[in-house]
Amino acid sequence: MRGKTLKLSTVLSGMIFLSMHVTALLSISMMSALLSAGVRGIVMILSVAAACTSAALLIPRLFSRRLLTVLTGMNQAAGEVAKGNFDITLDENIPVEELRDMAHSFNRMTRELAGTELLRSDFVENVSHEFKTPLSAIEGYATLLQKPGLSGEKRSEYTAKILYNTKRLSTLTSSILLLSRLENQELDIPRETFCLDEQLREVILSQEESWSGKGLELDVDLDSADYWGNRDLLAHVWQNLLGNAVKFTPEGGQIRIRLRREDGGVLVSVADSGPGMSEDVRQRVFEKFYQGDPSRASQGAGLGLSLAKRIVDLHRGEISVSSRQGSGTVFTVRLHFQKPQ
Repeated sequence: MRGKTLKLSTVLSGMIFLSMHVTALLSISMMSALLSAGVRGIVMILSVAAACTSAALLIPRLFSRRLLTVLTGMNQAAGEVAKGNFDITLDENIPVEELRDMAHSFNRMTRELAGTELLRSDFVENVSHEFKTPLSAIEGYATLLQKPGLSGEKRSEYTAKILYNTKRLSTLTSSILLLSRLENQELDIPRETFCLDEQLREVILSQEESWSGKGLELDVDLDSADYWGNRDLLAHVWQNLLGNAVKFTPEGGQIRIRLRREDGGVLVSVADSGPGMSEDVRQRVFEKFYQGDPSRASQGAGLGLSLAKRIVDLHRGEISVSSRQGSGTVFTVRLHFQKPQ
């Protein structure tokens, strides 16, 4: 808890009032005393007057020195930030409200700058690692297109491969940027009240071509539930969970989707009849760029579940997975009801 503080204008006004008050009282006292006192009394009065004058001058000087120390510290800290040092912080235990607020704003700024710098370095590192495969593919197919006498069939095939890898690069860029921003910056995500079961139905319909193309059976049972959260971010969660279920469920398999209201929140589960996963894969499934099935690396970048977990964390919820090899996989998301602010 912060201690009691004073406004800078109040402090300055108080010092001016004190100095004027002391000076006025001193003048009146001296005039009265000089009229009635002898030489010895005059000497005593002058001594007291000198002491009072010194005190009146010393109080503003001490405060000015304290103020100058704080401002000098802020100036030095700003110089460090200009050099790229975002780890510096200011002491916010300042008795003057304006200066304390200034220190708090400075510290918040350095945290945001540090997060932005981490975002940049993280993005560069991930781009250099994950972009290599699709870029190599685009380069290779573009080289093949330059061969003389290439048939129309081959030309169409190579063009389709280039377009596929270009789309993959675009999706990868968007995912990395979104995940880095959510992880490394202090975000107060915008929220609204919306129908969660309706959103799940929209996501299911948006991927109809994928699951119907594999002849999958969808077992959907959704309770009616309104939720206060970020509509767009949560859509990423459902799209990823359903997309993974479709990807790993063999043709003719089943996907079960449930939405249940419970005390204090909702529970969403997506279960598939796919091959399941080993214990090692299950423990690492939410790591960035981790792919438990290398044979399917071309179908994703290993970012979807990391992004889903971060979004659920921002909503102060929990996401978990239960799976065994040969027995399918179930992802469960628990979201707690929160009051609109």
